[in-house]
Amino acid sequence: MKRVEAIIRKSKFNVVQDALHDAGIDFLTYWEVRGQGKAVEERSYHGMLYDTSIIERILISFYCQDQFVDPAIKALLASAKTGEIGDGKVFVSDVEKAVKIRTSEEGAPALN
Repeated sequence: MKRVEAIIRKSKFNVVQDALHDAGIDFLTYWEVRGQGKAVEERSYHGMLYDTSIIERILISFYCQDQFVDPAIKALLASAKTGEIGDGKVFVSDVEKAVKIRTSEEGAPALN
């Protein structure tokens, strides 16, 4: 069992959500987050300077069985990519145990 977290552009969320559904990921949690990357620059818009080093992103988190990890990562990469700096990151970690509160099911059945 794995935990997958992805930090993506806010503008790509709906496309990523659809791609993950197509890859078999039907349940996910997400938060609107802000972060700071290496790129620090100012942009001008209507004569005003804006600092773009603080960027709004979406943090997506979901748990899945091992066989869904590679399809989910492929879906994330294909749907979130713009080719520009700041497209985001994907993190995968092991989950030792999962328990469904309602039924006390453990392991893979707890994910359904």
